[in-house]
Amino acid sequence: MAENLVALFLKYLTIERQYSEDTVKAYAEDIDHFKAFLKENGGMKQWQDIDKLDARVYLTYLNEKQYQRSTISRKISSLRSFFNFLNKNELVGGNPFSNIVLKRHQEKLPRFFYEQEMDALFKAAKGTGKPLDTRNSAILEVLYATGMRVSECADLTMHHVDFDVQMMLVTGKGDKERYIPFGHYAKAALQTYFEQCRTPLMNRYQQDHDYVFINHYGKQITATGIEYALNQVIKQSSLTTKIHPHMIRHTFATHMLNNGADLRSVQELLGHASLSTTQIYTHVTREHLQQDYQKYFPRAKKENVDDDRTE
Repeated sequence: MAENLVALFLKYLTIERQYSEDTVKAYAEDIDHFKAFLKENGGMKQWQDIDKLDARVYLTYLNEKQYQRSTISRKISSLRSFFNFLNKNELVGGNPFSNIVLKRHQEKLPRFFYEQEMDALFKAAKGTGKPLDTRNSAILEVLYATGMRVSECADLTMHHVDFDVQMMLVTGKGDKERYIPFGHYAKAALQTYFEQCRTPLMNRYQQDHDYVFINHYGKQITATGIEYALNQVIKQSSLTTKIHPHMIRHTFATHMLNNGADLRSVQELLGHASLSTTQIYTHVTREHLQQDYQKYFPRAKKENVDDDRTE
């Protein structure tokens, strides 16, 4: 019975919520971790028998094991969602995780690239002009031009790219669609990629599909494949940092706001359901402004105050 309820929940996430395979897998692993904890501490109960005490003891256990706060938050959130699903379907009598609240902490600001760093990436992405170099360059240009998620980039199709009006129709989380404009750099990179890489590879391996970005066999590229391609780009650049595709999304949002974009416009472009999710980037821009102020404004430094007093 317990296994059937978990399977039912995972099916709900896949079909109704349209969550990715990796996200559903993460939920399953979090539930399995809680089950293992129960077995080691008195035995596995039926889901309807789990109470608030079990939830609090599990939280204490996670803290004692010194899991990262983000990991604890994710595990509790997964279990809260699971029991919320069971409760709504009248399979349990309540949600023991509903009132489990973690102490607030300072939000970790998302890592983004400065414009000079992006220039270095674009230069490295050109490579030696090989066909796959044009693909990597197009991926980088599209991610930066649109701020789309890497999964959205992997699932982008040809008929959703309109070169005449320079707009893309992107399907995001929860199967929600949104239009995103793209600029001349992305347009030129895509057209070069289609001509020098996509069309020849599709013909060579007799592939016939509508996905924009492909792997070296002409098949649809995966999100992992995009991450690998970007890591190859950064290895060829002058940068020493590691790259994750989501950093390009952070960079898009930060650069938009730094250059005067409206917060709600950025929210719409990113496909955020809540404005509060987008607001994290305002903290990034404020920190950036504060750093520049302290660095470049003459009277911002303490030594200048001391100098004035001695005159």
